[in-house]
Amino acid sequence: MKVTQTELPDVLLLEPARFGDARGFFCESWNRKTLATHGVDIDFVQDNHSLSATVGTVRGLHFQSPPHAQAKLVRCGRGRLFDVAVDIRKGSPTYGKWFGAELSFENGLQLLIPEGFLHGFITREPDTEIVYKCSDYYAPECDGAVRFDDPDIGIDWGLSTDPVLSAKDADAPFLRDFDSPFVYEDLT
Repeated sequence: MKVTQTELPDVLLLEPARFGDARGFFCESWNRKTLATHGVDIDFVQDNHSLSATVGTVRGLHFQSPPHAQAKLVRCGRGRLFDVAVDIRKGSPTYGKWFGAELSFENGLQLLIPEGFLHGFITREPDTEIVYKCSDYYAPECDGAVRFDDPDIGIDWGLSTDPVLSAKDADAPFLRDFDSPFVYEDLT
């Protein structure tokens, strides 16, 4: 597995090796031992799978606060999406900065998003499926969001039409009006 550090600390882009033949391919999408050699030690406890029928569906920017904060390992099961992580750790040198990557069934890339980061994505193809592991169980009382189109974050979603949004995402606060429950810890 190829592991690439992004410009955001601890946000990793993973590229599992695919072994293919005339039947298709096989890949190992997660291996605790392999990732531990890259400093990743996350105990995933829940897998989620969502389908977005329409191109331009935006989900996010979401987080789950302590004591049920979640790290996520995200991949695309079908179709194509643009996946984004935003640092919301108070005191972080990259607070409010984002990283995005195109994840697709074809490229097999995965994004590892640690606790303390917002997560969101936009679909680029109809019937796009996102599959992701979480390090804690869903806790509705800890669920939160920040506006996907926050000008202070400045994510280029590549929108050519109005996005398809949930009411929760359309009504989410801007980053400047948000009191993050996460604090940056410089361990160097």
